[in-house]
Amino acid sequence: MTKIIRTNSKHQDFIGLVKQLDSDLAEKDGEEHSFYAQFNTLTSLNNVIVLYDDDQPIACGALKVFNTGSMEIKRMYTIPKYRGKGIATKVLIGLENWTLELGFTSCLLETGKRQPEAIALYQKNNYQRITNYGQYAGIENSVCFEKQLSKKT
Repeated sequence: MTKIIRTNSKHQDFIGLVKQLDSDLAEKDGEEHSFYAQFNTLTSLNNVIVLYDDDQPIACGALKVFNTGSMEIKRMYTIPKYRGKGIATKVLIGLENWTLELGFTSCLLETGKRQPEAIALYQKNNYQRITNYGQYAGIENSVCFEKQLSKKT
């Protein structure tokens, strides 16, 4: 049975999942990993979701204020054994709902061209490719997405 908790970046289960994420990304990004790592610190992530299967933490994601209307999705990760089962979509929907509750109207994010599964996840969930923003502008390996959110009626 799965459950989702809302917490912050100090939660030990989130920290453990992020260590696995960083290890995975270091392998995929190679020499570029240190560039991306500087934008993925855990300080000041006050909106974190951890998804559990029974008592095992298996996936996570976080939100960071980007501007007055948008939250940036950060630190999305699902442990390999649970991939392809809709777990990441559950985390993503949880983050989108939380974004709306906080009064924001869109989510944006950056992922890498070497993460085709992540790109497919965001496209499947109606994220639209946008011009690379902020620190990702001009970065060849980066792909940025945005989704306008609306409350379900």
